[in-house]
Amino acid sequence: MEDYLKAIFELQKFDEQISTSALAEYLRVAPASVTNMLKKLADLNLIHYEPYRGATFTPAGRKLVLEVVRHHRLIELYLAEALGVPWDRVHEEAEKLEHVISEDLEERMAAALGDPKFDPHGAPIPTRAGDFDQPTSNRLVDMTTGDRLVVIEVDDRDPELLRYLGQLGIYPGTKLVVLSFAPFKGPLTLSSGEDEVSLGYQVAKSILVAHQEE
Repeated sequence: MEDYLKAIFELQKFDEQISTSALAEYLRVAPASVTNMLKKLADLNLIHYEPYRGATFTPAGRKLVLEVVRHHRLIELYLAEALGVPWDRVHEEAEKLEHVISEDLEERMAAALGDPKFDPHGAPIPTRAGDFDQPTSNRLVDMTTGDRLVVIEVDDRDPELLRYLGQLGIYPGTKLVVLSFAPFKGPLTLSSGEDEVSLGYQVAKSILVAHQEE
């Protein structure tokens, strides 16, 4: 159930009300499985759900998901910063640990890291009190030629993707300029410093960016 709540939370970066089909695609499960779980979550008063109209959090559901997200992202950062685990491996490990760590261990990790604001992939870490501020961003694929951008966050679910982006030197904070878009969801050509890189549509779709400040 917590994984479904987390998926709704992640998708809300782009749409306040999350559809069954969007969740099924994100979680790589059958739509029927999503529908059954959404009904269970609604029965537990964790979401509001109406068929064909999507799902939104209740106050109880939002409180629970922010706690799980905080655990997950703190664990990712602790593994990366304190233990030197590569950024393409921390997500899988955090998935295993996020449901079982104690509140005391969570606070000890946060203190050891200096109460961090972001995880290794650029995702903001909710505070212990449940405060949360998602930076304004858009998918890289929605930008236009000539845009001067900075990477805000990258999708952390695919280790191969993260290794690939790491090889290209694309991390949160990397500055990019859009040079061209190939038509029909073709590759994007970008400049990153003195380098020129080409990214496929699906890769670019996994990167959140904001316009560089003047």
